Amino acid sequence: MKKWTVLSCSLLVAGSCMSTMAVAQTISPVPAGTALMVKLDTTLATFSNKAGDPFRARLAEPVMLNGRVVIPAGAMVEGRVTRVSEPRRISGKPTIGIMPEALVLPAGERFFLDATLVDTNAGRDTDVNREGEFKGSGHDRRDQWETGGGTAGGMLIGGLIGGPPGVLIGGVVGAGSTGVHWLTKHHSAVLPAGTGLTLELNRPLAMTPVVASAGQ
Repeated sequence: MKKWTVLSCSLLVAGSCMSTMAVAQTISPVPAGTALMVKLDTTLATFSNKAGDPFRARLAEPVMLNGRVVIPAGAMVEGRVTRVSEPRRISGKPTIGIMPEALVLPAGERFFLDATLVDTNAGRDTDVNREGEFKGSGHDRRDQWETGGGTAGGMLIGGLIGGPPGVLIGGVVGAGSTGVHWLTKHHSAVLPAGTGLTLELNRPLAMTPVVASAGQ
């Protein structure tokens, strides 16, 4: 009688495990277009990073699917820097490109991640382009004032010295002198650790749902 009892329990346990596996296998993947709200663990900056550098971020909000948590808050996103540009041209904007590559759950499971950066909370005068590259602010109003001030000052001095021809020459000289300053003045893009990033899945991500503990 005891043997039958043990066998019955074993069958029940096995049946329960098979049922759980079947449920896990029928869970729909996280659909493409889902937003992952993360916060950087790594500071990224155009003056200190280069293409190939790794970065890490953590999921700030859980991802829900059909009322269940499929990616818990705290899950790690790992990736690398793909492009760094810090132009010295007046019209240029410093740029950082990143590529998320892996999602790591708290228990250690790793998943290939195909996602693109679509937004940040880095503040005013910053943007994210269609390629998922973060663009910092370009030359500010002070730079523009310096541009105009240098040219106007040169024209004034040139006019006082040589009349109308001196105005033209003075303008070129003034623009040239301030241009040297602009070309040597760095404008960097910085994403400090703690910056919020919005990543968007490019394709569905198959995930096993996270089971809440009995006390929750």
